[in-house]
Amino acid sequence: MTLEILTVDELLPLRHGFFGRRGGVSSGIFAGLNCGPGSSDQRDAIITNRRLVSDAMGGAADLLLTAHQSHSSDVLVVEHAFGTARPKCDAMVTNKPGLLLAVLTADCQPVLLADRSAGVIGVAHAGWKGALDGVLENTIAAMEGLGANRGRISAIIGPCISQSAYEVGPEFVERFLSADQNHADFFVAGQSGRMMFDLPAFGLFRLRRAGIGSARWTGHCTYDDPGRFYSYRRSTHRGEVDYGRQISLISL
Repeated sequence: MTLEILTVDELLPLRHGFFGRRGGVSSGIFAGLNCGPGSSDQRDAIITNRRLVSDAMGGAADLLLTAHQSHSSDVLVVEHAFGTARPKCDAMVTNKPGLLLAVLTADCQPVLLADRSAGVIGVAHAGWKGALDGVLENTIAAMEGLGANRGRISAIIGPCISQSAYEVGPEFVERFLSADQNHADFFVAGQSGRMMFDLPAFGLFRLRRAGIGSARWTGHCTYDDPGRFYSYRRSTHRGEVDYGRQISLISL
């Protein structure tokens, strides 16, 4: 099956894409383009899938860079390829042409950022914790350190879980409200009486408050579209033992 790659006008002519699960060689619960080395999928399948991605982007496999993500707000300035070393961070920025900066997600927000005029790009893995702790703002600041102007930065949030599928408990809500009472705007009551959290709206709020030029969400929900996307929460609800990760990347 042909790989599915979502691209957006705001990041053109830069090479970029939000890849779904279609295509690839993984099977079973990972069926498709699972690119997550942290999953229990067969290693050879993951290597092949990642090579398919780098080929689609016109880059060498050793230039496709992903990190050991831990829902932190840490950002790495990338000066050269590090292959499969997987440094610990949840965002990366660079001004070096040819590097394929990528993030892996399965409900969290994959965010691609670029100041095309300055030749500076960034990627961020922004789940609720990373977004609340400032990973998006830290990514923007790191891009500025490489010469970007935040007023020229475009940011796109790719496929992630939507509010209709993101039920949370009272402790979750309290954590957000204790940080800022205005965060109540990102919650609505669900049918069960528990609250539903709007992750992409929160990401857009943080990006826009940081003063960048433009920001939007592609509008794709990972949970609601099992044929196109992996979803951690959907796999959990189905009682599956693991889940695949889709990849999103950008390159100068």
